[in-house]
Amino acid sequence: MDNIDPVTLGFLGSLIAGSMTAIGALPVMFSKAPDRAVRDLTLGFAAGVMLAASFFSLIVPSLEASELLYGGRFIPAAITCVAILVGMGGVALMNRLLPHEHFQQGREGPEAASLRRIWLFIFAITIHNLPEGLAVGVGFGARGFEGGLPLAIGIGLQNVPEGLAVAVALLGEGYSRRRSWAVASLTGLVEPLGGLLGAGVVSLSQVLLPWGLAFAAGAMLYVISHEIIPETHRSGHQQKATMGLSIGLVIMLFLDVSLG
Repeated sequence: MDNIDPVTLGFLGSLIAGSMTAIGALPVMFSKAPDRAVRDLTLGFAAGVMLAASFFSLIVPSLEASELLYGGRFIPAAITCVAILVGMGGVALMNRLLPHEHFQQGREGPEAASLRRIWLFIFAITIHNLPEGLAVGVGFGARGFEGGLPLAIGIGLQNVPEGLAVAVALLGEGYSRRRSWAVASLTGLVEPLGGLLGAGVVSLSQVLLPWGLAFAAGAMLYVISHEIIPETHRSGHQQKATMGLSIGLVIMLFLDVSLG
């Protein structure tokens, strides 16, 4: 792996992580869809993985990279904080400008009412998956194989319940099993684009490295707060969702420390 450039690693790592969405959606092809409590638990797991990855795999390395460039603590802290807010703001802007549909909240964005329902779902998952691919790409671009591997594994793991949630939602809207699986699988292919972008940007200049790491963290934190946690708490399964979040967080922490 040492002779592969970071941009290629970022693309391949995010491609593999995104492909796990298709694996997660497979149960809709062969068995009865899980009940809402199980789905909320697994989505909570996804939120925990993303939360741990945001801090331990992205924010902490961002601070460390800034300290190497600028020394001290004030400037690194300021850069990381600003980049997190910019990342959150970027996804919030996408959320506002692109028409999309949440599982329960309904349609949002301009001209949402005139678009076919399936495209609204695709736009929604695009908004959510792009930051994940971006994070994996930034991890590989910033710290090579060792830095990107824990993120790729963690994001891949949390893509499994996300893929299942999307497929089940589409199945509930009347789509066939095959089409529900196919659409859920295709949404994961957005992640390699984010991975390529993230790895490419941080590979251009060391000055961009801390900004890219914290930006990716902010993007994921927005998705956790705005979409995943509200979704898991909407049906009265808060305790199961919190348990899933706790398990996902400690697994991602273990992966980051043991593999990073």
